[in-house]
Amino acid sequence: MKVVGFAGFSGSGKTTLVERLIPALKLKGLRVSVVKHAHHKFDIDHPGKDTYRHREAGAFEVVVASDTRFALMREFEVANRPTVHHLLAELYEGVDWVLVEGFKDSDLLKIEVWRASSSKPARYMDDDFITAIASDSPGQLPTPTGLPVLDLNDPDSVAEWLLSQGERFDYNAENYQ
Repeated sequence: MKVVGFAGFSGSGKTTLVERLIPALKLKGLRVSVVKHAHHKFDIDHPGKDTYRHREAGAFEVVVASDTRFALMREFEVANRPTVHHLLAELYEGVDWVLVEGFKDSDLLKIEVWRASSSKPARYMDDDFITAIASDSPGQLPTPTGLPVLDLNDPDSVAEWLLSQGERFDYNAENYQ
C-alpha cells in the first residue's frame, strides 16, 4: 500500500483536493482509502439509529455491516489520540493508495496544500516530510523551493505525479513500530 498525507491549514483546500484525487486514482483501476483527522467529538451516526443507541448505551465497539458497507465505531473510555499509524493498521490490506488528510505533524510523506489568499504560513521550509506543494498561487510561495509545485486545481496532474513517484510512498508499518 502507498500512503501520502495532505497537510495545510483549514480552508486551504485539502478536503477538495482529496475528494477530487479519489476518482482520478480510481479511474486508473486503483483502490483508494482515506484516513481523516477529526477534531474533538464528531459523529457518523445519528440519534435514534440502532448503532447510535448501542454506542450511547455504553458499547465499547459497534460494528455494522450490510452487503455493501462495513463500519466500526469505537469509543475510547479515556481520552486517547491514536497515531496515524494506528489508524493505518485498521485498514483493509487490499488497498492501493491511502490518502491521509490532517495529521500535519506526522512522520508520513506529505503534500502541503497552500494558498496565498489564506494568509496562513507555509510549512514546507520546516517539515522534512513535505515532498511537494499543491498550490493555486505558486508564484507567491513565501520562500523559493526545490520541491515540486503541483497545480492544486488539477487533480489529474497531482494523481499523475503521485503515480510517477509511487515507490517513494510505499508504506511499511514495521518502520513505525
